[in-house]
Amino acid sequence: MLLGFWAAAFSGPAGETESCKTGRGPKTKLSEYGFFAGNLSDLKPATGVFTYDVNAPLFSDYAEKARFIYLPEGTQMAWNDSTAFQFPDGAAIIKNFYYPNDASKPDAGRRILETRLLIKEPKGWKALEYIWNVEQTDAMLEVTGASFPFSWRNAGGKVQQIQYVAPNINQCKGCHSYDGQFVPIGINARQLNRENSDDNQLLMWNKQGRLSLPPGFKPETGPRLSDYRQFSGPLVDRARAYLDSNCGHCHNPRGPAGSSGMFLDISQNNPERLGVGKAPVAAGRGSGNRKFGIVPGEPGESILLFRMENNDPGIRMPELGRQLAHHEGIELIKSWIKEMK
Repeated sequence: MLLGFWAAAFSGPAGETESCKTGRGPKTKLSEYGFFAGNLSDLKPATGVFTYDVNAPLFSDYAEKARFIYLPEGTQMAWNDSTAFQFPDGAAIIKNFYYPNDASKPDAGRRILETRLLIKEPKGWKALEYIWNVEQTDAMLEVTGASFPFSWRNAGGKVQQIQYVAPNINQCKGCHSYDGQFVPIGINARQLNRENSDDNQLLMWNKQGRLSLPPGFKPETGPRLSDYRQFSGPLVDRARAYLDSNCGHCHNPRGPAGSSGMFLDISQNNPERLGVGKAPVAAGRGSGNRKFGIVPGEPGESILLFRMENNDPGIRMPELGRQLAHHEGIELIKSWIKEMK
């Protein structure tokens, strides 16, 4: 009750101007930000809000995502070669998690479960979690996260069931960390350098004044992750893209798993640092009695794969953000390890 009172007391009034969508403290309801026009569940972007997509998405229990960025009028993102783009104060990253009611029937609609906001404030990024109601008319602020049963039909018509978990604020900080600072995940050049419709996403934003690009930037020579979901690209590129997007934000020298000595970000080229022939820093149940992170040619002996396959909260990797094993991702990494010399 105190949280709801505090949020309501500092929320901006309905119909506030475009330039202050994210101002005056967290809103009690998602609708109060004015990010979307018309019926909220249609996710039709309002003024200053635009969609974005990534090359190699983070697996989240097979949930699909509708991604948006909000920039205050007259502002833009600033380029960075390897880490997250720089955002102006008042900007927001809006990620909506949903499942189709029946993936085998595209017209059967969807159910949005949560919306995660990252709002850029003068002191840094603030993470906020909103849980949608059953009626799909709005989403309410939940700082402690949420857990509830949910079911849907996959593309094969089979009913899937899960105990869906939306993170709390501290769990968000557990992954969104770089050099001890809270940072966005996936808002970087290698993820966003992609073709959408008939134009490159980065070039389009540059033309629209939403992003500053370095002089002479060319998409074909710029940083770019492979789409691991496509089978046309080289296996090693797809596997490394998958590890970068699903593991690399923690497993890098400046991330939360930096002490592990196992670095899975795309910039890592030292085989031992990738885990090849590397013994774990701390053994225990997480090793599954296996001796090395990756054993070339032997996925069944590799700790990396063991932890990807496991659903035990004390063993699985990633530790947060999933309840289910990602079967397609497991098969990809298994094939990559099998091919290693």
